[in-house]
Amino acid sequence: MSTAVATSRAPGRRSPRFGQWALPWVGVLAILVLLELVVRLGIIPSRYFPPMTTTFGTLFKQLGEASFWKAVLQTLEGWALGLGIAAIIAIPLGMLIGSNQLVYRGLRPIIEFLRPIPSVALIPLAILIYGTGMQSKVFLAAFAATWPLLIQSIYGVRDLDPVQRETAQSFRIPLKDRLLKVSLPGAIPFIATGIRISSATALILVVTAELVIGAPGLGREINQARAGGVADLMYALTIATGLLGVGLNTVMVKIEARALHWHPSHREVVR
Repeated sequence: MSTAVATSRAPGRRSPRFGQWALPWVGVLAILVLLELVVRLGIIPSRYFPPMTTTFGTLFKQLGEASFWKAVLQTLEGWALGLGIAAIIAIPLGMLIGSNQLVYRGLRPIIEFLRPIPSVALIPLAILIYGTGMQSKVFLAAFAATWPLLIQSIYGVRDLDPVQRETAQSFRIPLKDRLLKVSLPGAIPFIATGIRISSATALILVVTAELVIGAPGLGREINQARAGGVADLMYALTIATGLLGVGLNTVMVKIEARALHWHPSHREVVR
């Protein structure tokens, strides 16, 4: 009898999880169907906005093209280099700034001045210094991705329990050990969030640089499709770029959840 009850309850326990997984895809499917109907009914000219079935058909064809995957790898290369450079700069610098009150107060105005500068405003400077190749988009991506990660690193260190900080100081623990063994573990949740935010920012700037500068990658392919009047290819590559961003964010979320399984905010995520 107890076995029958347990068996009958099992589907009930899985259904909420299935609903949470399926609901976003239902929303996406509904939007795609709506866009298909809008074009098929002639509300939007198909010359400028092809039906979704045509666009996805073109996207599936692109999956078999070597040039498509080459562009994806070029975009990923710029993203990885930009994010990596940002992490190398922002994490140590943020921890040093956050661990010293005088340094924090002295550098905060400079950070608040530089942080709002749009990275696209530096495109002429990037072209002047690095040209129109890989280096320009890496420079722009690294500049944009540095600020979210720097701010998160600073706040992560400053959020440390004062008792821990004062205890480390009272025992005269060297600054290097305090940063690595006391400040870093406490700041890791903030840093992980900063990396996830900076990841999306770096991808946006890489694709923007490819669109505007003409650096090799998905952005340049999109711009060439637009210039050639191939609307279905342009939208297909745009969708591919969006899917790439979703995939990278999903990977970052999974890595963050696994790395921070001990943190209260992630205990319910990893099972």
